[in-house]
Amino acid sequence: MRTFLVILALVLFFLLTLPVYLILLCFRKKHRRATSAIAQKIVRYGFAFVVFFTGTKPIVKGLENIPTDQPVLFVSNHKSFFDIPLAYMTLPNPTGFVSKKEMKKIPFLSWWMGLVNCLFLDRDDMRAGLKTILEGVENIKQGYSMFIAPEGTRTHEREPLAFKEGSLKMAEKTGCKIIPVAILGTDDLLENSFPWIRKVSTVIAYGKPIDPKSLSAEDRKFMGAYCRSVIVEMLHENEHLVKENPFYKKLEQQSAE
Repeated sequence: MRTFLVILALVLFFLLTLPVYLILLCFRKKHRRATSAIAQKIVRYGFAFVVFFTGTKPIVKGLENIPTDQPVLFVSNHKSFFDIPLAYMTLPNPTGFVSKKEMKKIPFLSWWMGLVNCLFLDRDDMRAGLKTILEGVENIKQGYSMFIAPEGTRTHEREPLAFKEGSLKMAEKTGCKIIPVAILGTDDLLENSFPWIRKVSTVIAYGKPIDPKSLSAEDRKFMGAYCRSVIVEMLHENEHLVKENPFYKKLEQQSAE
């Protein structure tokens, strides 16, 4: 039933907002900042509407750590398709996500992603990938925050995969602060019971800002590894909040064995 309701909510969102999308698209070239701000509010409410039908009430921590007077680079682990909806529901900044290029093929969703400054990364083409990262650099310089998951793919393990160092170039080249983000429980919401959606606990925690200029030379050289270590610590600090989730219990049992 939850799966059906979520699909229905998505369809209703896209149908009802299509006229608004077309209007914003017409004004985007001349009024990019205004259209992006309006689009983000619409997408935020749309995602909140969809997440409501999953039954989860995400626990949000650390919003006070996000500067609202400057763009930042959000860096997170990646567990589920629901990571972006949960993040977008809570972000106070105008923010674009870096997503895999395959998302660009999804109609309606990719259209709205374009309006809110999302970028589509080709993980198999180094030159195209670099171009996307440089577009993210320009977005940050123009005052838009960016959100990236440097693992490059979803993982359902307790700890994230190694972070791709190139993903942190946006912070390196702009000097913006990095906000580490730890996401828990979203894979139990869908992927671990696919195609059915479960009512489980989910958490999105925003860590304290990391200033690249204040890091040691070694940590600046390997900012991906440094950010990953911070996020791993945040995951460990918050995993007790999702202990009742079925898949977490399974992982805990496997660890005990």
